[in-house]
Amino acid sequence: MNLIVYYENEQNATPVTYKLKMLIRRAIAETLAYEQYNNDAEVSVTLTDSEGIQDLNLRFRGIDAPTDVLSFPLFDFEGETDEPPVDEIQNMLGDIVLNLERTTAQAQEYGHSFEREAAFLTVHSMLHLLGYDHETSEQDEADMRARQREIMDRMGLSVEG
Repeated sequence: MNLIVYYENEQNATPVTYKLKMLIRRAIAETLAYEQYNNDAEVSVTLTDSEGIQDLNLRFRGIDAPTDVLSFPLFDFEGETDEPPVDEIQNMLGDIVLNLERTTAQAQEYGHSFEREAAFLTVHSMLHLLGYDHETSEQDEADMRARQREIMDRMGLSVEG
C-alpha cells in the first residue's frame, strides 16, 4: 500500500513540526493496517484552530461551536447523500480537520500528552473516513471505541476507558 498524506496548516498557535506530521501519518497508517485496507490511499489533513473549525462545523453540520476534529469522507457507505452508496473505497479517502487548539486543551484535561491526543483524534477521524459512525447507535459507538482503543494500543499510546 502506498499512503500519501497532504497537510495544510491554517493556524499559528501550535508549531507544525515534522514529528507531528509523522505522528499523524502513523495514526492514519495504523488505522488502515488495523482495518486491513491494502489499497493505495490519500488523505488530506488540515490543521486549524477553534475559530477555523467552528466555521466549518457551522457550514457543514449546522453546529455553531468549535469541536476537536471533523471528518469529511469522500465516499458514502449508507446512501445518505445524492451520491450512490459504495461497497469499496479506493485512493482518496477524504479530509481530516484537526483543531490543534482543542487538541492541546483536551490533552491537558485528560492528563496525557499532546501527541497522544493528536494520534487519538486522527484515528477517530480515520475510522469515520472508512465508514464508521459512533452517532448511529450505542452498538456502533461501542464498536468504534473498541477499534480506537485497539489501534492506539498497537501504536503504544493506550487510551483509558
